[in-house]
Amino acid sequence: MKRDLSRRVMALSVGGKLSLVWRTFRDPDVPVFAKAVLPLVVAYVALPFDVISDRIPILGQIDDLVIIAAGMTLFVALTPRHVLEYHLGALE
Repeated sequence: MKRDLSRRVMALSVGGKLSLVWRTFRDPDVPVFAKAVLPLVVAYVALPFDVISDRIPILGQIDDLVIIAAGMTLFVALTPRHVLEYHLGALE
């Protein structure tokens, strides 16, 4: 059943995935600790310190992409399933 939800999310376009994240972020049924993940990801990408410096070609950008992907995955994992299904259904 969880794989079905993952496939439905992966079938969305990039814009659809961003819309899903934004809609669920604004939902009052999403726990605060799940919502805290997104500002932390944005802060990591925006602030000048990194795990791997952006001055190192390619690797510096890859670590930012990995953090973004991991943050989005964690946000979706911490969001209640019924909330995801509701917003996913509205986007499909």
